[in-house]
Amino acid sequence: FYPLDFTFVCPTELEELADICPEFQNIDTEIISVSTDTVHVHKAWHDHSPSIKKIKYPMAADPTGKLCRAFGTYIEAEGLSLRGTFIIDPEGKVKSIEIHDNSIGRCAKEALRKLQAAKFVAENPGQVCPASWEPGKKTLKPGLDLVGKI
Repeated sequence: FYPLDFTFVCPTELEELADICPEFQNIDTEIISVSTDTVHVHKAWHDHSPSIKKIKYPMAADPTGKLCRAFGTYIEAEGLSLRGTFIIDPEGKVKSIEIHDNSIGRCAKEALRKLQAAKFVAENPGQVCPASWEPGKKTLKPGLDLVGKI
């Protein structure tokens, strides 16, 4: 979720996601960006911004704010969304929520890292990922010492 097309921070985030989108796709993940703009504004932005032209993932239009409200990112007084990142597993369970003030950009690589951790934990019951965990690094088994590289 992001506030608005034709802004300053949003294209930096969306371009960064576009640049590493294949890494998300390689682990069976779909990226969908959402703002309160219309599909027509998305198209105009896509046609005129070199950063946004890189985007191959869906850009959802939520001009009524219904989806933003459902995810708790909608700013009623402004009619815009906060910056929100949600990692949702195949069963529809939310595994991570990150909501930012609109003046703070997010890190696509951190979203990917969180997704990789959520996927690892789902595939390896009983193991958890410590702070800053990345694939190939040590994990933890609650109640036990560190587990070797998996």
